[in-house]
Amino acid sequence: MGFEQMPLQPRLLQNIQAEGYQAPTPIQEKSIPQVLARRDLFGCAQTGTGKTAAFAVPVLSLLAQEPRRGKAPRALVLTPTRELALQIFENFCALGKGLSLHTCVLFGGVKQGPQVASLESGVDILVATPGRLNDLYHQGFVDLSRIEIFVLDEADRMLDMGFLPDVRRVLEKLPEKRQNLMFSATIPEPIKALVDEILQNPVHVRAAPPATTVEKVEQTVYFVDREQKPKLLQWVLEDPRIGSALVFTRTKHGADRVVRDLTRAGVRAAAIHGNKSQNARQKALSQFKNHQLRVLVATDIAARGLDIEGLTHVINYDIPEVPETYVHRIGRTARAGRSGAALSFCTIDEKADFLAIERLIRREIPEVTQHPYPMQNCTPMTKEQKEALRLEKQARAEAARARRAAREKAGAPARKKAPQPPISQKPASQKPAAQPPRAKRPSPKKAAPEQKRPAPERGARRTPPARAFRPDLEKYVPKTLRRPPKKH
Repeated sequence: MGFEQMPLQPRLLQNIQAEGYQAPTPIQEKSIPQVLARRDLFGCAQTGTGKTAAFAVPVLSLLAQEPRRGKAPRALVLTPTRELALQIFENFCALGKGLSLHTCVLFGGVKQGPQVASLESGVDILVATPGRLNDLYHQGFVDLSRIEIFVLDEADRMLDMGFLPDVRRVLEKLPEKRQNLMFSATIPEPIKALVDEILQNPVHVRAAPPATTVEKVEQTVYFVDREQKPKLLQWVLEDPRIGSALVFTRTKHGADRVVRDLTRAGVRAAAIHGNKSQNARQKALSQFKNHQLRVLVATDIAARGLDIEGLTHVINYDIPEVPETYVHRIGRTARAGRSGAALSFCTIDEKADFLAIERLIRREIPEVTQHPYPMQNCTPMTKEQKEALRLEKQARAEAARARRAAREKAGAPARKKAPQPPISQKPASQKPAAQPPRAKRPSPKKAAPEQKRPAPERGARRTPPARAFRPDLEKYVPKTLRRPPKKH
């Protein structure tokens, strides 16, 4: 079934064609008719197969059939990350041109003023992250009493990675009579009960088995020692076929460390993670999409929903501890039918996690042996050794912080001075800045006298030594100070 055979508005069909959709993907073909029939739905499909359009198209079609009454939103889309919220917002805006529907996006990390102004002007579709949504609701800026359609995107990530309390707070504020939609790439066992709790007689749609990877992604693994990973990454990036690469690390500090190493090696790179401000993250992501950066280093906040056109390679610098995360990471490439490559750097201590990934995706990932940094350490660390290494790293970090604090206490580096106005413009009451005491110049060494003079008593006036008599220079001395000639 094509888009033309679906009961969609003519303007919406024009927008779908303008956005380059030729035919619906399997998840879109199975989901859109069910959503248009007002059924609750749980959609499971591998990442990069068009889950966003699978709910955006029917939601726009349903809301366009009835005009808005009041300023309260009628559809709510809840997402786990800011980047995904912005991407869904852009998709709604592109597909909803000319439908007289207003879409608003809410996320943290930025000032709330523009978002509040958008809410006050009236909203049909609200795309939000749970934290900022709850914050503005308690401030009285959001009215959720008229929600007709509730969409929970990346449900497994939202419910399984610490967002469950915020999601429950949102659900308490929604009306009981509503249509519920959930979309995700994986279905972990612990969340199935919660899915059944939220959805009412849902239609389960699966376009592929859970946790399958895109077939067009060429997957390889490099076994390497941990200390050799930076050199291996630089060696891999020497390949000119890698036009752009998204590198994933486990930790925020690890992402910053990789960026520093690549920058020293002359590779243009930037990092996005939770410690970065929203403006910094958006700037780095925009530069990467515009090919101003060759490498974008990210933690798993970027593993969900990001659609980067032309991304050729994904590099797992660290193997993820959760196997499903690997599926989402490599799903950033080979999107919309394109091909791509996924490279993984695996140490001996990460091999257990890597084998769990192979069991999940039901395939063996080929190993690359022809590289200059093969694994030398083939003995994994014991729990005691890992704990000792963790304590050692913690001690080094504390020692480094103590050294920095001591240097700052001894004398922090001088701040940049503000530009001073000309002397003629300085106010008379302005006092000159206190200058540090100057070091005394060492006096030139003099020949020690034959007999040391006794030191004068404290407070006594010191008399200058007698002036040597020079007859040839006597005429230059003032008359009152001239010595009388000696009598013979």
